[in-house]
Amino acid sequence: MSASTAPETADTRDAGAQPLLAVHDLHARYGAVPVLHGLTFHIEHGEVVVILGANGAGKTTTMRAICGMVSTHGSVRLDGKELVGRRPDRIARLGVAHVPQGRGTFPELTVQDNLEAGAFHRRDRAQIQRDIERWYDVYPVLGARRSQPAGQLSGGEQQMLAIARALMSRPRLLLLDEPSLGLAPLVIRDLFQQLAQFNEEDGITMLLVEQNASLALAIAHRAYVLEAGELVLSGEASQLANDDAVRRAYLGY
Repeated sequence: MSASTAPETADTRDAGAQPLLAVHDLHARYGAVPVLHGLTFHIEHGEVVVILGANGAGKTTTMRAICGMVSTHGSVRLDGKELVGRRPDRIARLGVAHVPQGRGTFPELTVQDNLEAGAFHRRDRAQIQRDIERWYDVYPVLGARRSQPAGQLSGGEQQMLAIARALMSRPRLLLLDEPSLGLAPLVIRDLFQQLAQFNEEDGITMLLVEQNASLALAIAHRAYVLEAGELVLSGEASQLANDDAVRRAYLGY
């Protein structure tokens, strides 16, 4: 059955298996203004899942709700542990790393200091230094500029740093909010290729919010579509990407 004739809006899965992230009836608000209206979705271990939708649909709020950054009720469980009600730093310690929209690097700190800050909760100092060197190998431009303030990097270099810094925590779940925002097309292409490689080679589980639907769907396993704070569609990424009616109605390409 095609997604265009019967959109899957309920979260269906094997009830006997436990996903890495299980979100159930999630509501979120800013002050008195409700933004999310009972989201239910899941992410399996090793998956890349993308949330798509128009501006104002609630995508960034969903990320912030998972991280404990907005007022929420409902349930968000990471490997069975409830996250709702925990402080953001405690959620990070449980294994959730967040690359926010606009990078979120510390511009006054050096590249090296930013990477070390990403491992704030780790105590394995020797391994931390090995991980830093690994990211310098992955992103040689960061190694060349390790002593420079992050604020002096280009937009693409800052996004590399933000992702590497998040991965310094060795997260169980990596949240990426609009990673392509403001970047040149060639930089975006390389960025998404690297994200796919991190998933395939390292098994990093990712939840991705992205306006560039075609690129996001190309590296994702599954996708959810948000509209006015509600999930209106879900399915295999390849299925949604190849369904013309879905693309015209929800994805804008």
